[in-house]
Formats: sequence, structure tokens, C-alpha cells
Amino acid sequence: MTEKEVQTGSYEGRQEHIPGLELPSIEVFQNIYSDRDYRIDMEIPEFTAICPKTGLPDFGIIYLSYKPDKYCLELKSLKEYVTAYRDVGIFHENVVNRMLEDLVKACQPRWLRLHGDYNVRGGIKTRVTATYNARTH
Repeated sequence: MTEKEVQTGSYEGRQEHIPGLELPSIEVFQNIYSDRDYRIDMEIPEFTAICPKTGLPDFGIIYLSYKPDKYCLELKSLKEYVTAYRDVGIFHENVVNRMLEDLVKACQPRWLRLHGDYNVRGGIKTRVTATYNARTH
């Protein structure tokens, strides 16, 4: 399929603002065990954003796993960051990729995996996973 044959519907250009969207900053604290390789797993079971097509809320669970290097994520600021998505019209794929970028920028981990597991919408279940590995970047 050529680029002209791709059917983007009425969404062409409507998500291009997402990389520059202003969201609350994510704070970190010093990892005093940075000499050790360990993993932190988090589950955010009440994630909500807005469906850009219908304007209705999209619900899902965000799973975050990372191996910290010099810094760990501070939970209160992470909660404020995640809550800011409640008013954003954004596709599932863009949520996961934008969050990955912001989390990596904040804590500069050795490795990070972000998985969005969204509730069924219109008979379709969506799961989106993005990873970062400091060794390959």
C-alpha cells in the first residue's frame, strides 16, 4: 500500500502535538543501591485518557517495570503525571510511547518496559508495549 492509499480518516495531524504536550514533571530520588542490578515493578490500575474519536474515557492498566541506575521514580509526582492524562485526547499507542520517553528522561534507567492493557472498546482489546534499554541507545 502506498502512502497515498493509507486511510488515516479524520485523524491526520491530530496527534502531532503529543510529543510537545506539557505534562507535570516526574521527580526522582537518588538510588543508593545503584551498584546492584534490581527491578522495580509498578501497576497503575486506574489509568484514564480520552478517546480522540468519541471523546469518551478510555480505561486501562499501565504496567511499569524498570531497572534503575542512579535514580528511582518518586511516586507522588508519578501519580500526578499519570492523572494529567485524564483530560487528554490520545491514542493508546501514543500514551505508551510518550510515557516511555518521559520516564526514561526523568530517571535514566538501565532498562524500562511500559505496557498499556486497555479495556475492551468496540469489541477490540488493545495492549501496547514499549521498551527502553540503555545498552542499545
